[in-house]
Amino acid sequence: MKRALSVYGAVLRLVRSLPKDARPYYAKYARENFVNYRDVDASDDTKAMEELLNRAYVHATWVLNKYNVDESAANQLKKLCKNS
Repeated sequence: MKRALSVYGAVLRLVRSLPKDARPYYAKYARENFVNYRDVDASDDTKAMEELLNRAYVHATWVLNKYNVDESAANQLKKLCKNS
């Protein structure tokens, strides 16, 4: 759970690098996705958790590219998501 919360925080920090008018939408999108999957228990289903964290990273980099934000801004998120 702690790792998922760290990823959520990193995603919200990345949202701050988006244009001001896009921030509320993506902050809400991130929250909804994390709330939808909060019942996934990392100790019970590690594969599902890894898949969700990888998807968070992929979606975040896609959004950064969409708004021409340097993808290197997601390096911390990548470390959190790819950490086994």
